[in-house]
Amino acid sequence: MSDRYLAFANSAAGRRLLRTLGLPTPVRLERWLPGRSRTLDGALLLGGDGALLESLPGFAHKLSGELYADRPERFGLPCWRRTDDARLKALVFDASGLSRFEQLGELRTFFQPELKHLAPCPRLLVLGRAPESLDDPQAASVQRALEGFTRSLGKEVRRGGCVQLLYVGEGAEPRLEGALRFFLSPKSAYVSGQVLRLAPCAAQVKDWTRPLAGKTALVTGASRGIGAAIAETLARDGAEVVLLDVPAAADALAALAARFGGSALTLDICSEDAPARLVEALPEGIDILVHNAGITRDKTLAKMNEAQWEAVIEVNLQAPHLLTQALLQAGKLREQGRVVLIASISGIAGNPGQSNYATSKAGLIGLAQAWAPTLAGRGISINAVAPGFIETRMTAAMPLALREAGRRMNALGQGGLPQDVAETVAWLAQPGSGAVSGQVLRVCGQSLLGA
Repeated sequence: MSDRYLAFANSAAGRRLLRTLGLPTPVRLERWLPGRSRTLDGALLLGGDGALLESLPGFAHKLSGELYADRPERFGLPCWRRTDDARLKALVFDASGLSRFEQLGELRTFFQPELKHLAPCPRLLVLGRAPESLDDPQAASVQRALEGFTRSLGKEVRRGGCVQLLYVGEGAEPRLEGALRFFLSPKSAYVSGQVLRLAPCAAQVKDWTRPLAGKTALVTGASRGIGAAIAETLARDGAEVVLLDVPAAADALAALAARFGGSALTLDICSEDAPARLVEALPEGIDILVHNAGITRDKTLAKMNEAQWEAVIEVNLQAPHLLTQALLQAGKLREQGRVVLIASISGIAGNPGQSNYATSKAGLIGLAQAWAPTLAGRGISINAVAPGFIETRMTAAMPLALREAGRRMNALGQGGLPQDVAETVAWLAQPGSGAVSGQVLRVCGQSLLGA
């Protein structure tokens, strides 16, 4: 469904009127388009004095054709010079070396002068060390302070900009390339204000044009909406995709699978024999498992009957648990596998009239956190993706006032697209993204809910 306010805000007349009235003027976000090869179309500025920055120049030239350092004679790069016409597309600041409170001022010193020199839809990234990994209380406090800084900056940067914080563990430096390829690109258009931890991971991407080549993926709830977008994006990145949905969606599922050479599988994931049938349908096993299937049965708790509660828990939470467990026990989820659970911001912030749905989605986040240590021995990662307001048929059916509130209550001032969720899943499915496990990544435009 089209966002008329967004379209008006990006017209010449609309922009003038909304600014005169003091109303938000959200920028139409840049998203990854077919045929694009480079991560960044614009200048990338590197700064900070931490040790992490030393690993960036080895691959930074693959990200952008315009690389700059924050001061002369660094890494053989030209020093960034501010002019009236100069614009930065991305900034990466290594804060891993900050260990004293007075050093926090370096964040302001680096970012503040550049905020007026940003191109549309800029990407700002801070690198640090996980506070829990540090013995010095003050150093740990300083690194934890980075979260407050990045989340606040994400709400100030405007112009469609996104800000992230990556805590990089010792030995995880080689996984920075994959993370930067995602977070500095239009693939992360609706991801902002996020904090992720990278751990060492032996697997790596061999071909960045097809990072999932040779992998087989299973996507549940794949016949339409977010599930269809995930399946198509995984196929674009080289995966052989098995699309699963209920028998009633067989025609739509088969048509979608035929479009990009996937295969269709119809199955009621809540049936008693679903785990055994799924194992039987995947004789060669899979590398990527995406649990997207889900339902809503919205009612306030006072009006919700038992069937409405149990149906949501069964489909959204119990079925993913049982199916994943069956695939693991049968050895059908291969070593170095990737599991992605589609949760929801409702599972983080709660939502009136969705106690059943929020419970199920919070439970998925719990599954990711609980299983991560167990699966790590096989090189398998498991994470949750929590979408916010995404433009789908479900949100198009919402009352106008609620729909507009959902669109505007985030730092980017608009709803996301199924593509935004799909790009995030595709990144987490990559071999090198085993560096991330047991975590939840929100795709919500830095929603004000649960922030």
